[in-house]
Amino acid sequence: MANGSDPLMQRTAILLTNDDGIDAPGLIAMHQAISQWIQISGNQDRYDITVVAPDRGRSECGHSVTTTRDLAVTEVQSRWFAVDGTPVDCVRSAMTVLCPNASLVFSGINAGANLGVDLLVSGTFAAAREAALHGVPSMAVSHYRRPDVPKTWDHTGRWLKPVLDSFFREVMSTGNFDVGMTANDSEHRPGQLWNVNLPAIDPDTDLPPMFDCEVERKPMQRAGTLKDQTEVFARSQSATGSEPMPRRVERQPIQIQSDFHGRPRTSGTDVERCFSGNLTISRISPYPA
Repeated sequence: MANGSDPLMQRTAILLTNDDGIDAPGLIAMHQAISQWIQISGNQDRYDITVVAPDRGRSECGHSVTTTRDLAVTEVQSRWFAVDGTPVDCVRSAMTVLCPNASLVFSGINAGANLGVDLLVSGTFAAAREAALHGVPSMAVSHYRRPDVPKTWDHTGRWLKPVLDSFFREVMSTGNFDVGMTANDSEHRPGQLWNVNLPAIDPDTDLPPMFDCEVERKPMQRAGTLKDQTEVFARSQSATGSEPMPRRVERQPIQIQSDFHGRPRTSGTDVERCFSGNLTISRISPYPA
């Protein structure tokens, strides 16, 4: 505890990010869900929320980072920052400059599920993993979508209330959280890392069943098709470093398809549970296996 002061008198910094971009409705829904939880818990004077998110959609970029240039940041409103980088860039920018005292990190709500081995390419999950690697308890939240279910967000705060209750309770009880603790204070241990998926069911449902479950290990099956049409374009090329020479290039597109809703699912895993209408929680190590 910093300076041995009373933790109840300190404000806890919460960092919020995503991979769908600063204007995404899921980001607003996540902010509202956390704000509602803070208000209901009677801790309005204990928490500050800072948003640092990509300036545009960065879905499925995994744990990629920008290393060849400086990142540009814009404060779009008070405590809301847009960064021209990946979700992991946003977390690094926040934890080093914009919100260096972040004690909790939430990433989401992603418009679409992040389940099973998809976590390897998910920018939403990567942002939470980056924070957890530096000792900060983190949660990635995604919402499974189906074409036959309304794509609304107003219900998410209600559905996430018991999840947030459990997360805050577990983080505080395990000692992997301390008011005022920063990433530099906890480099010797990772933070808790939760991956949460909301089901695609009637949004008027009071609360969906909630399950702790393992991550599905079976990958989605994919099929590739080499299209018949040929694209022709000119490209400048210089073999000697002198004047560029035009070069005719022909290429054929390859289309890769998959059936997300029909993917393999093992009983009791996150894919099977979420696709069956349940809210799923998976506690995951941030380290490579």
